[in-house]
Amino acid sequence: MNDSNDSISDKDTRKASSLTFWQLLKITFSAFLGVQSETNREGDFTQGIMSHFIWMGLLFGLVFALSIIGVVQLVLHFAA
Repeated sequence: MNDSNDSISDKDTRKASSLTFWQLLKITFSAFLGVQSETNREGDFTQGIMSHFIWMGLLFGLVFALSIIGVVQLVLHFAA
């Protein structure tokens, strides 16, 4: 019985690891914008590994925050 659970988790891992970096980036960007359909969202989360989505979301959020800070600094520099 334990062997069947191992084979199922192996299949899930192989299936889940099929998303590329660019696919994860696209999924994360769509989630940030809120433009993804419910069907696509469910399909994405059945294909990917949750920790990859979490790390990509954190990375994307950090890049977004740094971009906003950079734009504000640039505007303040030219306004002064």
